[in-house]
Amino acid sequence: MQKNPISRMWFYARNGWGVYFALIFGALNTLVVTYYLAIEQIPELKIIFPTFSYYVIAALFIGVPLLTFIGFVHFKRSTAFQSEADIVMETHPHFRRILDNTEITLSMFIKLSELLIKISNKESIPEKELTNLENLQKNLQDYIDQSSLKGKNRLFDDDSDNQSSL
Repeated sequence: MQKNPISRMWFYARNGWGVYFALIFGALNTLVVTYYLAIEQIPELKIIFPTFSYYVIAALFIGVPLLTFIGFVHFKRSTAFQSEADIVMETHPHFRRILDNTEITLSMFIKLSELLIKISNKESIPEKELTNLENLQKNLQDYIDQSSLKGKNRLFDDDSDNQSSL
């Protein structure tokens, strides 16, 4: 697999910015703006939060648990994360390949276990079944030969019916 150092640095920079810097900067910005533009202008709130430090402490003790709970609900109790994961699985070529390979491996395992049971029971294997197995092997070899993450590939087309022939 070819590694492009500039693209990798760009990816790390975007993640550093988007996940860490933007979170910290956004939180500080929100605290400063809400305190100095809202709380200082409303005398009733100024009584509750006499200084910026009190406001930050209150925001941490209320905001962090609240946001943690919201994050938990997002991942564990809502359908939003399930949908996000489904979309990533459908569109990410590496994950898609792993899923396709797993499905093919399971169907191949079932076929091989059926044959193993017949052999264990000293049953003969019909010619038609042997032909089907040879066709399956040919299809699997074609799949291996044609599969790549960059080239034309029937796996990554939107038409998933191509797999059913395997």
